[in-house]
Amino acid sequence: MPTYEQIMKTDLSQLNTAAAKWDDMAAEFKKLEDRYKSQVQSVSLDGTWTGEASVYSRPNFTKTRGQYAAAQIEAKAVASLLRDAYAQFVDLKKKVESARDDAVKAGMKVSEAGVASFDYSTVSAAAGDTIRHDPKLRDEENSWSQHIDQVVSAMNEADQGVRTALEAVGRDTDLLDDSMNGFNAKANGDVEYYEAQAMIQLADKVNDGKKLTPEELAEAESLFRDNAHDKIFTQTLLQSLGPDGAIKFTMHVNDWSLSDKSHKDDYAALERGFATSLATATTVPGKVADMPPGSAKYNEWLNSPDGKFYKGWMEGMEKAGVHNYGDNLRPLHGYQLLTTLMQKADGTYDDQYLNALGDQMIAAERGKKSSIFDTWGADYKGVTPDPVDALLGVMSKNPDAATFFFDPADKTGADHLHYLAGHGGGTREWPQHMVSGGVATATDDLPDSHAGLGLALEAAATGHPPFGPNQDPWPVPTHTEAQARVMNGIIGTLDQGTSTEVHKNMQAAVAKALAEYTPDTHQILGNAGGGYIRGMNDGFWVDDKGMAHLATTPDRLVHVMRGLSEDPAAYADLSKTELRYLDHELSELQKGASPLDQNDLLAKSGNALGTYTAIREDVLNDGRINAYSSADWKAKVAYHIIGGIVTPMSIPTAGGGTIVVGDGLQRGVDTLAWMWGNDLKAGADAEANAKISDTFLKADTQMRTVVNTWGEGRYGTSDPEARKLVDEYIRRMHDSHTTGLSQAKGYLTDTTN
Repeated sequence: MPTYEQIMKTDLSQLNTAAAKWDDMAAEFKKLEDRYKSQVQSVSLDGTWTGEASVYSRPNFTKTRGQYAAAQIEAKAVASLLRDAYAQFVDLKKKVESARDDAVKAGMKVSEAGVASFDYSTVSAAAGDTIRHDPKLRDEENSWSQHIDQVVSAMNEADQGVRTALEAVGRDTDLLDDSMNGFNAKANGDVEYYEAQAMIQLADKVNDGKKLTPEELAEAESLFRDNAHDKIFTQTLLQSLGPDGAIKFTMHVNDWSLSDKSHKDDYAALERGFATSLATATTVPGKVADMPPGSAKYNEWLNSPDGKFYKGWMEGMEKAGVHNYGDNLRPLHGYQLLTTLMQKADGTYDDQYLNALGDQMIAAERGKKSSIFDTWGADYKGVTPDPVDALLGVMSKNPDAATFFFDPADKTGADHLHYLAGHGGGTREWPQHMVSGGVATATDDLPDSHAGLGLALEAAATGHPPFGPNQDPWPVPTHTEAQARVMNGIIGTLDQGTSTEVHKNMQAAVAKALAEYTPDTHQILGNAGGGYIRGMNDGFWVDDKGMAHLATTPDRLVHVMRGLSEDPAAYADLSKTELRYLDHELSELQKGASPLDQNDLLAKSGNALGTYTAIREDVLNDGRINAYSSADWKAKVAYHIIGGIVTPMSIPTAGGGTIVVGDGLQRGVDTLAWMWGNDLKAGADAEANAKISDTFLKADTQMRTVVNTWGEGRYGTSDPEARKLVDEYIRRMHDSHTTGLSQAKGYLTDTTN
């Protein structure tokens, strides 16, 4: 294993020099082969030598000539390995040098052993004395030493891989050529190929049900760490295992990661490396939107070696995915194990692969009398029970994949939306947990049912991975036509009229997606015309800046907003983003503008806030919510909004500009949250806090707070004329609030009786 000092002093060019000599050797073997063919082998073929000896000698002559040919192959492979090693080592050496340079820039000096320590020669004696007594100095020195050690370790792993390849390349393993210990006619010139062969041996041992030794675990971790992003390694490994072997490997390693506590982290690393390898091996060179399956470009790629591997893998997975790897009492299908693995990858999976796998899984479960992914008995520890929903969660990390999967512009996308998120005929029978007491009965949806779907829809409609728990959506128009179509499709699919219900595990994610379209929902709820009317058939329209906008009917929008608002966090995201948009719109008003300026901004804002009032009242008056849970709902809305105070940041817009958060997009909301938070501190429980929340949930309080905050920032507090203007803005909004409230209540009232 090379040390830091050896890495820095080694002349790597010698590898290329050696590679050239191996090429020369191959050329010499070629000369020997030609000479042997013309001067030795020809004697047994030209008719001058006859008899039994001649007949018996011919196979030996052929074998000998074959060894000369094999020697050329082996020599060229060694040359290729050495050049491959040179390229890897040069890249890694640069990373070692960069780590050293970064340490030096940070005030360190680096010893020949690669250990960092503060360089006191760069500072004065007094400063040096202060630094020497800094309790954090040792941690900083150790941090830089560890950083250097990490890149040195990467070099060592690459060095071990080259050693593995060089030891294997000269090994003649063909048992059928009658020349054991001869030259290797199947020699390969890629280091990663031989590293894959080493990993295949370890994987075969795992699939035989045998645990790896600590040394083998370390070797497997190193092989994955060094090669999980290399296609030669990953496809060689997966080609050998096949889908069935890959699933068995996953099953064993997953089981051991849960049961073998002493090596839990090692098996987790194997799962992560194998999952990342699968992502690498199944990457298609072209976006699914630009090169969809069936297109000429896609079919051309399928005929390449890369495409043939992919096609064979998908065909094999179609069978292995529905195979039962458990037993008849507790079935465990391949797709369940596959998606268990996929969730552990570093990075994202290819959009082509995700779409193809999603179609494959849906096809597998459609037409069944009951879901093939129902679970039975005790929990399936460590295994994903619903692979379709799990795949959608994985897909959410690749928004382009999710957008294409659900885009209604394509018949398949529209079908996916209906099948997974719709209601009635032709929709999915979601897996349930089954209990057997003579007659099998379903207890309920699986605990995380629909969660992956919610995340995938959020990614599909927004174009970015789902927000985390403490992240807020922002009303910034940055959407493409496809994303806007998906958002419109989601609304149309979820809408069930006044009784619209959205699965509890989808509410928060879909609300975050819809909240990003607040610039559009604000206009739709305010009865805007123009593009919002013209684009209704397509579900979107595009403005002169190239930004796509959602176009849907206000009744459908209100129905879905109401369904989402069962979750207080979802309601808070929607209403808070509306207030943020009001902040932004006020900041865009010209100084001294009348209440009717800017396309009647104030009326539309009042209409939108009236809608939220109607939705809130409808939720709280629902017979399914008792008095205390109503109080709890209000308090949770409050906590969610208060937790949304943020520091200033910039968000890019689709038109190439930026909007500064914390300025025109947040000031009034910050004030509202600050006031609300101060009052909530006095509340003893959810019911007491709900009474306080009532005040701040009212549109009157929200309008006064946001508009007053804006007015004080724009005009100050001493101008009476400005005060009159601000009050007029609030009155204008109040009037339209009544209109919006009445209209939304109409949408939420069942008039069929």
